[in-house]
Parts: sequence; C-alpha cells; structure tokens
Amino acid sequence: MFAIIQTGGKQYKVSSGQKIKAEKLNAEGGANFVFDKVLLIADGDSVKIGAPYVEGAKVEAKVLKQGRDRKKIVFRYHSKTRYRKKKGHRQHFTEVEIGKINF
Repeated sequence: MFAIIQTGGKQYKVSSGQKIKAEKLNAEGGANFVFDKVLLIADGDSVKIGAPYVEGAKVEAKVLKQGRDRKKIVFRYHSKTRYRKKKGHRQHFTEVEIGKINF
C-alpha cells in the first residue's frame, strides 16, 4: 500500500514506515502530523485517484527532527566581463516517519 501526498509544493510517494525529508513543517520534533492533501492511494489492485485530492484520506506521520540540508553553492559567472558572484544556501527540512495511511 502506498500513497502520493503533496506538501511544500512537492509530491512524495510514501508507504508505512518510510522516512522522508520534506519541506519545513510547523511542528516540533516528536509531534504527530497529518497530511491531508492526498493525491492517490493504491492498495494492491484498488486505486483511488483524487480530483485533485482523495476525499477523507489522511496520512499520519511522526516528526523526527527539524534540520538544514548541506550547503548548495550558487555561482553566477559572465565571461569576458569580470562578473562573478558566489553565494551559499542551506534549505530547511523536516524529517518525518510515515505511520498509517487512512482512506
């Protein structure tokens, strides 16, 4: 059984017991979180597709930690004009463990 959820402008394929790094959520570490934007649920041969979301479907998750990703380097360069800009970026994330998928 798996589901496709939407959070932070991205879509994730999740199943029970899986850990994912999603965009930052407003929840403390150790708290429970419910994803209600479920786009699809598949259980064997039965598939429920939402338009745009599956009604009454929820994915329960437990927040493991809040963190920041590794630094990404943003480097802009124009040849022949001495234009160089170097900037770093660290994206915030929330690591969650998927619990039950309800539909």
